[in-house]
Amino acid sequence: MGVDFDVILEGLMTALEPMNLFWIALGGFLGTVVGMLPGLGPATAIALLIPITFGMDPVSALVLMAAIYYGAMYGGSRSSILLNTPGDGSAIAATFDGYPMAQKGQAGQALAISAIASLIGGLIAVVGFIMLAKPLASFALRFGPAEYFLLMIFTLSAIVALSKGAMVKGFISMTIGLLISTMGIDLQSGVHRFTFHLPELSEGIDFLIVIIGIYAVGEVMFNYIGIDKPRGKKKEVGKIWITKDQWKRSKWPIIRSAPLGFLIGVLPGAGGAIASMISYTTERQISKKPEEFGKGAIEGLAAPESSNNAASVGAFIPLLTMGIPGSGTTAVILGAVVMLGIKPGPLLFENDPELVWTFINSMFIGNIFLVILNILLVGLLVKILDTPAKILYPLILVLAFIGTYTLSYSPIDFTFLLIFGLLGLAMKLLSFPIAPLILAVIVGSDMEQNFRKSIVGADSALSIITMSPITIVLTLLTLLSLFYPMILGWFKKRKLNNLPK
Repeated sequence: MGVDFDVILEGLMTALEPMNLFWIALGGFLGTVVGMLPGLGPATAIALLIPITFGMDPVSALVLMAAIYYGAMYGGSRSSILLNTPGDGSAIAATFDGYPMAQKGQAGQALAISAIASLIGGLIAVVGFIMLAKPLASFALRFGPAEYFLLMIFTLSAIVALSKGAMVKGFISMTIGLLISTMGIDLQSGVHRFTFHLPELSEGIDFLIVIIGIYAVGEVMFNYIGIDKPRGKKKEVGKIWITKDQWKRSKWPIIRSAPLGFLIGVLPGAGGAIASMISYTTERQISKKPEEFGKGAIEGLAAPESSNNAASVGAFIPLLTMGIPGSGTTAVILGAVVMLGIKPGPLLFENDPELVWTFINSMFIGNIFLVILNILLVGLLVKILDTPAKILYPLILVLAFIGTYTLSYSPIDFTFLLIFGLLGLAMKLLSFPIAPLILAVIVGSDMEQNFRKSIVGADSALSIITMSPITIVLTLLTLLSLFYPMILGWFKKRKLNNLPK
């Protein structure tokens, strides 16, 4: 299936409409601000701002949420570089060499290269999106109930497997999410499940309440525990530009890391944190001066910044083509777009091509806007880091409660919000991964319905595994994702035992 350039041009013209440009700019700015705030991230920002999208044109709403997402990827490195405190998981790798650069008086160069790397990584990823999205959408037309069920199983297994050293906790987190998704009246039998005789639970718990509770309320509760801890001394920003030598050292790591981050972003359950870590370790391994990494090597900052922004673009491919979130943030976006009446899946490219290509073109425009914003307004943006936590966190809680109330105008939702906030706090304190729970809540109901549909024409529940070549491949991928960490650990252990003593 080739690329229709007329449709792409039409999408570009729609993206350039004044109102859509405003949403791109607003989303990029808000995402940058939230990405800079330690402990918060794009998922929190989108969860809090979902009520704003109610009543909006679906195209504009999707453009706004996407701009918040990749804007947060730009902003996340700001606190990493200046305070050695990552804004979210994707910005952790930026602390390795970004903060040492700031300590050496190169904060301006560090901020500049992070913005430039994010721009190049994002643009390369958008090109990849244009080339791969429609072929993947065409391929997704071959998916039936069995294929979708096993794809969702693979998605959940991949996320659990990525909980390094905590797979059992990942399984527990996923199970809690699946249990939450089954609450309410069973669509086929009419039986009340896990409602505890509360009529308010007959329709289940809105997944947005779960998301806002765990991400916003839970994060604020967790950050309140260490609210009196010193936040570190802010460094001077200095001159915002890089030298020719710094660009020479950075350009190839940026170009290499962008496709890597994009492909990792496409994988369900991966995302910016994994992409940035892999790109950083890859560059360190192939570098001629690996001893400089961790001490202020500019390529050690450029590579992960390019990679994590490319991953944020790649994560939209499984979301739009198959309705499967590729990351925790796109899981939140999935919930929002469904509420807006958008139906992600293979038919989206055929039924609403203007929405898809307007969205893709908005990412081109948004990345250009964000690099200008992040270079010219760094001095102003950095002041947000000085906002006292005792003022910031109560404001976030107010927004969370207002957003929750506007979902159904039911006071009991406040109780559910607090319950999930406490659950989010407990998971953070006990180091339980949150992503498996969130994705399980999002896909749980659809996974159950697709399983029921798939066994109608099957000889047994197990026979759906061999129903088609796609189901066989997905089953093998699921098993590989679960057992790969154990197999890799076994090989490493065997290699160590065979070393000469």
